[in-house]
Amino acid sequence: MTTRFTKIICIIAAFAMIFTALCFTSCGDESDTFTVGICQLVQHEALDAATEGFKAALKEKLGDKVTFTEQNASGDSATCVTICNQFVTSGVDLIMANATAALQAASAATSKIPVIATSITDYSSALDIDNWTGATGKNISGTCDLAPLDTQAEMIKQLFPDANKVGILYCSAEANSKYQVETITPLLAALGYTVKSFTFADTNDVSSVTASACDECDVIYIPTDNTAASCSGAIGSVCDSKNVPVFAGEEGLCRYCGAATLTIKYYDIGYEAGLMAYEILVNGADVSTMDIRFAPVFTKKYNKAYCDKYGITVPSDWTELDA
Repeated sequence: MTTRFTKIICIIAAFAMIFTALCFTSCGDESDTFTVGICQLVQHEALDAATEGFKAALKEKLGDKVTFTEQNASGDSATCVTICNQFVTSGVDLIMANATAALQAASAATSKIPVIATSITDYSSALDIDNWTGATGKNISGTCDLAPLDTQAEMIKQLFPDANKVGILYCSAEANSKYQVETITPLLAALGYTVKSFTFADTNDVSSVTASACDECDVIYIPTDNTAASCSGAIGSVCDSKNVPVFAGEEGLCRYCGAATLTIKYYDIGYEAGLMAYEILVNGADVSTMDIRFAPVFTKKYNKAYCDKYGITVPSDWTELDA
């Protein structure tokens, strides 16, 4: 009996050890190594900063135990699809999707590998989710880059009280931009402006559409739009030549073509996305129940050179944009 009892105890202990090992394996720990695939839609100041923040957070937490496979789609949604499919085939531990097209590509590529996104304006629109609760319920979570649109509308009224017509300039292919336009248009109309949208399909017609907007409007509003951001120099050149000021949806745009903005720090939302990735990889957090996180601070900034050019008086509590 003693021998049989001892054998039973040994078997139970063995099963307990196997179960414990499996638990630790499923959750991960800091002794593991991880490969993270990064798909960034296009190279420009805001998205670059978000990617930098994401990598910095994971490097601080994991050091050389994390490896990044970083790909840039050069503004092409189809390339995002190719990149994300490659990540799935290679078996990365997590995908970071930077911008809406990258998120949509990652969502289509996998329902199993966790996806952390950043620089997304509205997840419910991007992922076509009804009855939004704050979490996707999918293998996806991340951070949001949306600054309050009602405050942006009020800032436009402060800067341009005598303007009559506001032209909204954005890329028709970007779901994030459409969401912002649909939200801010009635807000501007309520402030007494006539509002008209001007859309470009890609980088090829940005200058011509911008020129049309300037010919018809007193001031231009550009939301957080990746195509516009990648063409901010061209937009600024056209608006300068026609003496039409721009209110920008984020700091990178404002630096090159805008008079003012209500902005976030994209590095910060990228960094927060990196912390979320750490929670998933090491602590076993359930990505499907993780609420989308937002920027902690929104800052009213102005571009002194443009404000001087247009004779704009800036409220004293706004911050001058760094050169």
